[in-house]
Amino acid sequence: MTPERARRLPWTGPEGKPCYVLGDGTGPLSRVADQIEAVQLGLARNLVTHALGTLDDPEVEYADLQTLAAHLTEALHDALLIAAGRGTRLRP
Repeated sequence: MTPERARRLPWTGPEGKPCYVLGDGTGPLSRVADQIEAVQLGLARNLVTHALGTLDDPEVEYADLQTLAAHLTEALHDALLIAAGRGTRLRP
């Protein structure tokens, strides 16, 4: 039997505090977390591609850059939550 470990989830609670689940990583909440992480990282990947194109446009509007910066900030926040969770899982 695999010992239970605390996994940091890729979202926060209502007060902005980290959320955790106990288990061996195979339960339904862990699978949902895996799916959310995959979606978040996929969206971040697509956003970086979009950002590269936008930044190459010499006629890009300031409002578009503000929107892009907001979306990139959100994607980075999500990626950092995922990295923190994975880092926790790697520790013995």
